[in-house]
Amino acid sequence: MTEIVNRYLTAWNTTDDETRAKAVAEVFTEDARYVDPLADVTGHEAITALIGGVHAQFPGFVFGPVGEADAHHDVVRFRWGLGPDGAGEPPVIGADAVTLAPDGRIALVVGFLDKVPG
Repeated sequence: MTEIVNRYLTAWNTTDDETRAKAVAEVFTEDARYVDPLADVTGHEAITALIGGVHAQFPGFVFGPVGEADAHHDVVRFRWGLGPDGAGEPPVIGADAVTLAPDGRIALVVGFLDKVPG
């Protein structure tokens, strides 16, 4: 479970478009769905674009784990933070629950935003 969370956060931290697209393809199934209060997208291209939009909105910020991941069956949940690297408590904190496909890639992400800047 730690490996999938790390791979997921690596994809979210990838700023180069081409490298990000490859990371998304490695972590997500082709028809993966990502849904949170601000987005509902499906497929590699849409997820890659969504991540790019986050980098445009929060340039220089990075995602990191907050606490430990928890899992049962094919579902993993974890908290993450988004902020300047090494700057203490991140200004954005959320939680995701991901469903894994049989091949170990993510098929579904249901995200929640716990703390967002005003």
